[in-house]
Amino acid sequence: MACLPEVVVFDLGKVLLDFDYGIVVGKLASRGRLAVPQLKQLLVESPLLPAYERGDLTSRQFFEVVQRETGFDGSFEQFSGYFGNIFSPIAPMVALQEELRAHGVPTFIFSNTNDLAIEYVRCTYPFFAGFDGYVLSYEHGSMKPDAPLYEVVERVTGRKGGSILYLDDRAENVEAGMSRGWHAVMHTDPVESRQRVLAAGLLG
Repeated sequence: MACLPEVVVFDLGKVLLDFDYGIVVGKLASRGRLAVPQLKQLLVESPLLPAYERGDLTSRQFFEVVQRETGFDGSFEQFSGYFGNIFSPIAPMVALQEELRAHGVPTFIFSNTNDLAIEYVRCTYPFFAGFDGYVLSYEHGSMKPDAPLYEVVERVTGRKGGSILYLDDRAENVEAGMSRGWHAVMHTDPVESRQRVLAAGLLG
């Protein structure tokens, strides 16, 4: 008999919060020597951001690299504000998590992310405090879809296999969850994701 989900694990970016790196790219372009296309390549397409989100660089080290490569003329504090302020809530998904919490269902965050982003999110969006646990890539030296970070989720939640319902917007991350027997859902639309949660009996 298949195991029914007991906990719900949410990706953060593009599931609970939308984000747009174009915001920070535009702000940095006005205060340095690189044009928007070069800044986008550095911040979004190069190995720099994955290294930061894997915890290979501290926030200060990440800033120093960006400052050196772009000529950004501002302070670390100004850069932190620019880099964090790229998010907007996806209201139906935030409401879904709150509904699950009200029904006593444990919920968790599982995200490839970085310290500057999480500091901003924690200070700006009260819903972020309402989870039972957090697995954040930069704190564990590993990133989705690599197996070690999924193992951390299983330790933090105390669940394995079909006991975990997992929502993520990236196919490779969903596939990695499925390979561990999780109920992994490819999130594309809040209505559809809520239906999958309902079908799992978590709000009945």
